[in-house]
Amino acid sequence: MFKLALEKINEYCWEVPRQGAMRVPARVFASAKMLEKIQSDQALKQLANVATLPGIVEASLAMPDVHWGYGFPVGGVAATDAEAGVISPGGIGFDISCGVRLVRSALTAKEVEPYLPQLVDKLFEMVPSGVGATGPLHLNNDKLKRVFEGGAQWAVREGYGLPEDLLTIEDSGRIAGSDPDLPSERARERGRDQLGTLGSGNHFLEIERVDAIYDEVAASAFGLFKGQMVALIHTGSRGCGYQVCDDYLKLMPRTSALAGYRPPDRQLACAPLVSREGRDYLAAMAAAANFARANRQVITHRTREAFEAVLGRTSSQMGLGVVYDVCHNIAKIEEYVVSGKKRRLCVHRKGATRAFPAGHEEVPERYRSVGQPVIIPGSMGTASYVLVGTQDAMSQSFGTVAHGAGREMSRIQAAKKIKGEALALELKSQGIHVRTPSYRGLAEEAPFAYKDVNEVVEVCERSGLSRKVARMSPMGVIKG
Repeated sequence: MFKLALEKINEYCWEVPRQGAMRVPARVFASAKMLEKIQSDQALKQLANVATLPGIVEASLAMPDVHWGYGFPVGGVAATDAEAGVISPGGIGFDISCGVRLVRSALTAKEVEPYLPQLVDKLFEMVPSGVGATGPLHLNNDKLKRVFEGGAQWAVREGYGLPEDLLTIEDSGRIAGSDPDLPSERARERGRDQLGTLGSGNHFLEIERVDAIYDEVAASAFGLFKGQMVALIHTGSRGCGYQVCDDYLKLMPRTSALAGYRPPDRQLACAPLVSREGRDYLAAMAAAANFARANRQVITHRTREAFEAVLGRTSSQMGLGVVYDVCHNIAKIEEYVVSGKKRRLCVHRKGATRAFPAGHEEVPERYRSVGQPVIIPGSMGTASYVLVGTQDAMSQSFGTVAHGAGREMSRIQAAKKIKGEALALELKSQGIHVRTPSYRGLAEEAPFAYKDVNEVVEVCERSGLSRKVARMSPMGVIKG
């Protein structure tokens, strides 16, 4: 298996020195214990390849949940100069703006437990899941363009949620710079009936119990308390985002060649940010990102409706409000101080989450005194976490932290080890009620197929990229 020599920077940061065509070093945040598994696939080779991108700044980076992906490793981060650098679709991924949304409540887990089986059934009914799942919304081209422009803001205007939802989510629910005319007819066709759906793979909707609080001040600001019931939504831009990525990947080899860049891996094809192709991809990506934000907003609305139907109270009476919504497959133009100078950079985050500190202007006003919430989902049978961004992340990782546990076993390997029906029974014996349209898909997402999320979170904290705020455990799962 391919291995690259790593030099120890500190207890939780390791570096592949610049060599060959690498323009900068490649760094990975991990514990010594995690390194052997990280080196067991091609993730570090991919990270070294990313370090060859034109205009890359400081280093190519990997979070502790890193694993092999398309072009970039999942858990990969790269910042390129906004004028002299490039944009690479492989650095964002196929599921553009895939992300997580945390919904708080005024309910305790004990209050909800008697209703749990009925509630899981209702959520499964109201939030379609699975490969190619379609929902009740059928959007013509005009409405799709409004979604591409407005994101979650469009959804709220259409009655799917509350205006206050927009106050505590990334970019107020709408990423700027989208061009609704750029997603292809095929992308529009694939997204037309998928708003308000989870999709498949590792996407889910979970009912969770807050079982530990680590930072009382931040938890209070986020509206979290021990014993509370919360809901966690993980999904993205569905077939629409996949198609946008696929369309532009077909164009990028030519633009790479015209720019004089020969990537060591064709999956790293890219375009200069100042080129027409680069600008078009950013604008099409933003349109797909807004689709994803609208998707999570509609699912939030359906979740509220399910709770109202089962518990017989209004969502207001149950205190169902949005803690935060943050994506982990995106590229954004942001400003950072590099070698003492402020620079505009295009930060690629693929399977990596923005983590801005207290005082940052992009942190919602309600949270600005403590910092941006960071949501780290677990793997169906394991804990999820709420973290908070730090100032150290700004200097070490371009304001970025991990996005989850990260796979360490392929879907095929996982499905060979356990049957979905057996896994569902095993989870039920632990008090976790699961509904899924595919037992095969459930087996592929078995908790043992993922790294230890507790260890990932510990590395994020000990390396200074984030601080722990709260831990949550699953009670009910709708699995794509």
